[in-house]
Amino acid sequence: MHFRFCPFCGKKLIDKEIGDEGMIPFCENCSIPLWDMFTTSVIVAVINEYDEIALLRQNYVSTTKYVCVAGIMKLGESAEETVAREVFEELGQTVESIQYVHSYPYDKKEMLMLGYKVTVKKKDLQLSGEVDSAEWVPLDKALSLLREGGIAWQLVKTITEDR
Repeated sequence: MHFRFCPFCGKKLIDKEIGDEGMIPFCENCSIPLWDMFTTSVIVAVINEYDEIALLRQNYVSTTKYVCVAGIMKLGESAEETVAREVFEELGQTVESIQYVHSYPYDKKEMLMLGYKVTVKKKDLQLSGEVDSAEWVPLDKALSLLREGGIAWQLVKTITEDR
């Protein structure tokens, strides 16, 4: 989000030099800088004890490629809490361990996606209403089912290379 007006008082912002940050939108009325903001989200590779990954289809994202579990962090929630909540909400799986992998800027949607690998004990997938379908896929076959170069693909590629 790029501020042009102060969200507190509504006044038009000016550009003001703020230390090493350079020119930043600034509200003279409230005396505060307003840095550009982004939404923080998580993207998660859900892997079971058989070295399978849960891949999802969400038709509003793609009708031809799979994706990984992903979701927006809620206020007051840690990234790890978001990971566990999203995995349970979207797939009905309980997270046993969480490992941070990498962060991924997603400029198109003004997001920062925090990438994680989680392990779960395999059980039937229980899908939320926002997931059209999902399946367990051998981890070594997952890259071919994801959009090449996409954030899910980058996450899974890093995980498979680190094995």
